[in-house]
Amino acid sequence: MIEIVEVSPRDGLQNEDRTLSTEDKLELVARAARTGVRRIEVTSFVRPDRVPQLADAAEVVAGLPDTGVAHSALVLNARGYERAVAAGIREVTTLVLASDTFSQRNQGMTTAEAVEAVRDIRARGRADGVTVAVTIGASFGCPFEGEVPDERFRSVAARVADLDADEVCLADTIGVAVPSDVETRFGVLAELSPSVPMRIHLHDTRNTGVANAVAAVRSGVRALDASLGGIGGCPFAPGASGNVATEDVVYTLHRMGYDTGLDLDECLEHARWVTDRLGVAPSGRLASVGGFPA
Repeated sequence: MIEIVEVSPRDGLQNEDRTLSTEDKLELVARAARTGVRRIEVTSFVRPDRVPQLADAAEVVAGLPDTGVAHSALVLNARGYERAVAAGIREVTTLVLASDTFSQRNQGMTTAEAVEAVRDIRARGRADGVTVAVTIGASFGCPFEGEVPDERFRSVAARVADLDADEVCLADTIGVAVPSDVETRFGVLAELSPSVPMRIHLHDTRNTGVANAVAAVRSGVRALDASLGGIGGCPFAPGASGNVATEDVVYTLHRMGYDTGLDLDECLEHARWVTDRLGVAPSGRLASVGGFPA
């Protein structure tokens, strides 16, 4: 079983020009749940002036139905964590960027300072019974510094391992990874955190997203972020276009014999719905050509 974590309501929407209404966001969450997904990243509790598309985070969480699907949110600091928990979120993802330049531009702090911020959130989560995952952003390349050297990645991954998070995710924030990169860096992560579940967050910027998803699964990763229609990206990373499309990942894994628990036809229907609401074309291939056999 490979878990697909649907991120279109958060990472999918944050980089789009058109801002959906709260009602449309809740409709997207409901449609994502109908695909069969069991975990949805629904929003982020960050500064509204930085990510205006998600300024209604508390309203979205207040409108979520109790259907047994896990709802998570991104938080970057203690204030974001407090807002998320006050709204009713019980699962958060935090962020440590692999390069200092990107960390300063994205979060206003160094990588080391971000680790300490996450350490505080992790302690609060333990006390509150809130699940805390850590994403190492720009794990495979930085939009400002370029390559992330192996020794730098290992250093950051070791600091994150020391946090003893509930899950660690490696993010290809600007879509530069190739399968061999994925295999190597998850090998390092598994060495440093052998008992911590691993997840991957992929952008399909250079058409390597699905190949990297396969490489991750073959490296022991059992949870993959994906976004219906391939919408989204990072507004603070130049060139960080679209997430890997949920429907493309589901098709590939199913044809390989893996079970995701998702219905491909439902994925296609809702990928077309959200891209239509945003006024964009799906970036994934399946939304255009459909599955096989037809």
